[in-house]
Amino acid sequence: MLVVLRRLLTISFVIWRYRLDLLFSSGQLPLYVRFLLLPCKLKPAGNLTRGERLRRALEDLGPIFIKFGQLLSTRPDLVPPDMMDDLNRLQDKVPPFDKHEFRALVERGLGESVDTVFASYEQEPLASASVAQVHGATLHDGQRVVIKIVRPGIERVIEQDVRLLMMIAQLVERYSIDGKRLHPVDVVRDYRSTIFDELDLQREAANASQLRRNFDGSPLLYVPEIYWDYTRNNVLVMERIHGIPVTHIDELHAQGTDMKALAERGVEIFFKQVFEHNFFHADMHPGNIFVATENPEYPKYIAVDMAIVGSLTREDQYYLARNLLAMFRRDYRQVAELHVQSGWVPEGTRVEELEAAVRTVCEPIFEKPLKDISFGHLLMSLFRTARRFDMEVQPQLVLLQKTLLNIEGLGRQLYPDLDLWVTAHPFLERWLKDRFHPKALWGQFQRYAPEWMEKFPQVPELIFGGLQQLQSLSKVSHHLEAQTQELQRQQQNRRRGRRRTVIATLALIGSGITAWPHLGGPLTAWAERIDWGQIPAESWALLTLGLAVLILRK
Repeated sequence: MLVVLRRLLTISFVIWRYRLDLLFSSGQLPLYVRFLLLPCKLKPAGNLTRGERLRRALEDLGPIFIKFGQLLSTRPDLVPPDMMDDLNRLQDKVPPFDKHEFRALVERGLGESVDTVFASYEQEPLASASVAQVHGATLHDGQRVVIKIVRPGIERVIEQDVRLLMMIAQLVERYSIDGKRLHPVDVVRDYRSTIFDELDLQREAANASQLRRNFDGSPLLYVPEIYWDYTRNNVLVMERIHGIPVTHIDELHAQGTDMKALAERGVEIFFKQVFEHNFFHADMHPGNIFVATENPEYPKYIAVDMAIVGSLTREDQYYLARNLLAMFRRDYRQVAELHVQSGWVPEGTRVEELEAAVRTVCEPIFEKPLKDISFGHLLMSLFRTARRFDMEVQPQLVLLQKTLLNIEGLGRQLYPDLDLWVTAHPFLERWLKDRFHPKALWGQFQRYAPEWMEKFPQVPELIFGGLQQLQSLSKVSHHLEAQTQELQRQQQNRRRGRRRTVIATLALIGSGITAWPHLGGPLTAWAERIDWGQIPAESWALLTLGLAVLILRK
């Protein structure tokens, strides 16, 4: 708790230091937030732009916050233009740590001197990211490579931030109206697992090898080779690539790159990873993507930093594809039915009501040309609508949603007239058709047939055991039914007793009220001064009723 409080103080200081209150108009903020930000008014505003304030604050707060800024840098539809340039600097311009410390970490990880392993070594970093730092080197066989090292002490910083996020998530889940539906604790727990996986460079190397194998010989994407002999959990050595950073639009134009083809190929890579390979690069922000300089008329992407990857279940793949197709066909009935079938909304949800709500959200959006439709805005609109139907956040789709937002933002940066649907529609149609093609079904049968044959001899025993369980369950159900009836009887008795107690209490109070005018003198003298003959009959009747009910209430 002390660590969390210290981190909260750090965040508060950063907000005050960079006057982050200036990023918002006071009218946009709730009253209690404005009250908490009052101390910021004591510090002069300075000459920093809004983008500089946000970028410097995120850099000071560390990797989790930097990654948030990286996501924002891909969304020109969400971030004002004057802030985009500064947020783009978060991709590869995070301040580096000491070069001597880098060399020491490499030698400690490999167990050998840098001069022994490498023919040459560049002391100045090629890139310094939020979690790791990269230097160039050359192997003794002349192969040019890069060396990647995790930032020292980053585990402790991340753990502090995750603890803080977990505390906030617990408060949201406990006190927010949407807390239980959104599962913020599960989301933070998944994010913790994801970001700590990013610290394991051997895992990243394995992901890169898988992605390289998936796109082997593909004209769409190139993944650099991993040198396993020099790769450890804290050291990664891989092929050095040569390309133009995807954010350097002027350089891409200068070499004659087909920007339309480049943007469309980015969308195609996304759908191929999600639906064909079921293994997708989940951290495709612009800092991790380059464009090959060969054949600019047929541009090819180069991907690095495969620390975060994702996959979906076959069921989620299927429902996601059908949802996208139904949505763009404006078949809102099917969208609603698929949400219920997939379990994304509670089972008792009325399909007609969900259909009407989805129609209300989507119709204004689809009145625009398809090229002007933002997947991001569509998702946010559907998310707001989902609150009415207790739609739960699907943890398995969080990485996919993030990747989709990255791809969309990147595509619109490269080619503002990008029509995602032109690329997505035929791909999804083809994938759904191929899913049920006899060849695909035969492949599934071949894959699972050995497992089925192995379990087949157990089928008679399982059937017999199931019948025995049904018989046992029948006996248990009779016992449970008797217990249920007894509990119901006891509850009825308790309710009856409570009702009689209330009646007795009211009768006694009524007896006292009706007799009160005939009782005189101090309370201590009642027994001597009461004229019992003056007490009205209704008082006696109420008193008798109250006592009788009280005695017989059970």
